[in-house]
Amino acid sequence: MRFGLCTLLQLTPLRGTQSRSGSGGKNFGPDQNFILAKRGFCCSLTDFYQAMFTGTYTAIVTPFANGQLDEAALERLIKFQIKGGVDGIVPVGTTGESPTVNYEEHIKIIALSVKFAAHKVKVLAGTGGNSTTEAIYLTQEAEKAGADGSLQVAPYYNKPTQEGLYQHFKAIAKATTLPIVLYSIPGRCGVEIAVDTVKRLAHDCKNIVGIKEAGGTCDRVSQLRAVLGSKFEIMSGDDSLTLPFMSVGANGVISVASNVIPKEVSQMVNYFARGDAKKAYQLHARFYPLFKDLFIETNPTPVKAALAMMKMINEEYRLPLVPMNPKNWDVLRTTLKRCDVLD
Repeated sequence: MRFGLCTLLQLTPLRGTQSRSGSGGKNFGPDQNFILAKRGFCCSLTDFYQAMFTGTYTAIVTPFANGQLDEAALERLIKFQIKGGVDGIVPVGTTGESPTVNYEEHIKIIALSVKFAAHKVKVLAGTGGNSTTEAIYLTQEAEKAGADGSLQVAPYYNKPTQEGLYQHFKAIAKATTLPIVLYSIPGRCGVEIAVDTVKRLAHDCKNIVGIKEAGGTCDRVSQLRAVLGSKFEIMSGDDSLTLPFMSVGANGVISVASNVIPKEVSQMVNYFARGDAKKAYQLHARFYPLFKDLFIETNPTPVKAALAMMKMINEEYRLPLVPMNPKNWDVLRTTLKRCDVLD
């Protein structure tokens, strides 16, 4: 069984296990497998990474050059993620500027992401929308392109009722064989996917396997875990809340910061997953200023600025997004230097 690891749990070695390779090429020996001794949950670290979508997933940016998709830069970014040890990438989510790419570009970005990932990391494609028909179309195209799963954001602007949300996600789930991760982010969508709605969907739609939770509270993660059990995957949607969320049952993070520091975010999640809360906290404390300043302006503007400072992409956006305020740009650059991301 899978369960987010809490610092309060007593961890003991799981004897008799053999070294196996989990997702992302991580190898764990007998001394790195544990069981959850409380609440009757039994979970090895290998099982944690063999879960469908757990660990560190990068909500990857979409690089542009002269107004067009920069394919060479996208390949460079994905190779950087693979080298950094992430478990997967999420193309064309909010961080990937999905609202400003057309259908053809959207599908092309997913297809290229699958190609460049080359089965070394999973591809959880952002294919949500506030039109059910649109979301179904994009999800089916992502399936054809070879994506490993679909991230489905709550419909934004039209603010459906909970029954409307249920019917929306159920229709998408019926239209694909891809595993689906829901995405609740009321700050952007104006509506939250209620715990009871998530429970209904998980029960009625076998390919709805998880949720990206960006509601900002550990209480909600606790509520989700309580009603959904250990097998439903919960991913933090906020870098600064990854460890608090994991302490009450989350399985990892869909991260913005890992665009810039994939190795460090992966290490932080890995340390906590195997019960080394001290090392995980040290990384959290070191990079917390960066976690915050990557949201000093609307995402993905700061993270694209940071990647441009690292000379990995052009600092280019599509309207209505614009370059950062110069003062905020300076604050971000200073933070990147203090965190040893820039020289």
